Amino acid sequence: MRTYGTDRSDRVTVFTPRLARLLSEHRGADVFRLEADTVGVAGSALIEAVLRSRPANAAERPTFKPLQGRAVSRPESSAVMRAVSQDVRAALEGDGEGDGEGAVAGAGPEKPGGKAVDLSGEWPRAGHLYLRDLVFGSDPFRLQVLVDRKLEWTPKLTWTVIAAGAALPGCPGAGAPVSRLAGLTAAAAGYGDRRYAMGLYRRAAAPVCFTVSTLVANALWLGSPFDDGVPNRHILYEAMRLLPPSWNLLRVASPEFAALDDRIGATDDVLLLPLLSHRDPALWDAPDEFRPERWETLDPENQPGYLPFGHANERCWGRHMVMPLAERLLDMVREQGLAVSPEQTSAEVPLAGLLGVSRVRVVRR
Repeated sequence: MRTYGTDRSDRVTVFTPRLARLLSEHRGADVFRLEADTVGVAGSALIEAVLRSRPANAAERPTFKPLQGRAVSRPESSAVMRAVSQDVRAALEGDGEGDGEGAVAGAGPEKPGGKAVDLSGEWPRAGHLYLRDLVFGSDPFRLQVLVDRKLEWTPKLTWTVIAAGAALPGCPGAGAPVSRLAGLTAAAAGYGDRRYAMGLYRRAAAPVCFTVSTLVANALWLGSPFDDGVPNRHILYEAMRLLPPSWNLLRVASPEFAALDDRIGATDDVLLLPLLSHRDPALWDAPDEFRPERWETLDPENQPGYLPFGHANERCWGRHMVMPLAERLLDMVREQGLAVSPEQTSAEVPLAGLLGVSRVRVVRR
């Protein structure tokens, strides 16, 4: 591990070597060669041009790219998005009554299952478990286990668990008190369809819990304890700037990209890097410092180089769920008087698709 930047005088953020190398060697650069067939792009204007030049293709969509060799249709993806959105909204509203379509069990966001919640402990794990129980706690175990963080270790482990779950008899019946997302799996008939449906459940449910818990863990690490007058949303915007959820966006080789800049070859894949544009000294004052107050005058929807959820043309489908959940969770953390343990002075940022600190010890002040 190598360090790059200290966002607080008493804490050091330790990036894995590849990320630290990107930051130390290419920050402030516009275009640079990463591999023989891959170009990195970090300039905000060129990132904008690349993303506007063509929409993401099926293989470039992280959630709805082909699954088990089967394309995810637009009606399927729309149904999944609607289901998860309804589940998150029900969780935030404390809807545990059920309405015949399936509803989240729980007694409101602060007490899933009617139990008092203590959010101290190791983050992002503590936040992840809370969110899993809040939004998907009424689902059968074979589905709940698909939200487990341990499945991130290898894709093989994920598909082993899915294969085992799909082989089990029985599934939620119509009107069962489960999440709406789980209700979509009830229509799967046969082993192959159940595997596919469970794969979609994993792709849709897990990112909600992963992203929100990681985002709040990052905010805690970078800035807690927070001043009372700082809005949660500004804290989260700034945490996403320093540790963007989507730190890279891959676009496979396309003639549109080569036409934009002669440094991009016709056969070059393009790796867009918000990790770098979010800390570009040309775009940000004190780019390595955690300053949530900067968002009092900045617009996150139009700020050059700021892409925590992707480009305006194709924002991440989950952002309207992530932000309300993250604000509510951060509100709970602040109400409980939680902050990073003063004994912890460093946290590691591993190389992963979702950028975040690991094993942050959170205690009551």
